[in-house]
Amino acid sequence: MRTTLTLDDDIAAKLKAESRKTGRPFRDTVNACLRAGLTLRKQGDSARPFRVKARDLGLRPGINIDKVSALLDELEGHVHK
Repeated sequence: MRTTLTLDDDIAAKLKAESRKTGRPFRDTVNACLRAGLTLRKQGDSARPFRVKARDLGLRPGINIDKVSALLDELEGHVHK
């Protein structure tokens, strides 16, 4: 299929550089990059969402990690300032 495609200058430059590097025609380079991008996008849709598994850090009772400055005072003394 023949069509007109307007490329941004930076994308055109990257495609031309890739074409020169591989020795393949510009048209083949554009098609290969489009195929790769569309394949990655399709694979990304089926990926499971990332989940963080929380776990107990086993902190000592009486230590409040919400106040970092007070925690540093308690653990290291006033030297850390």
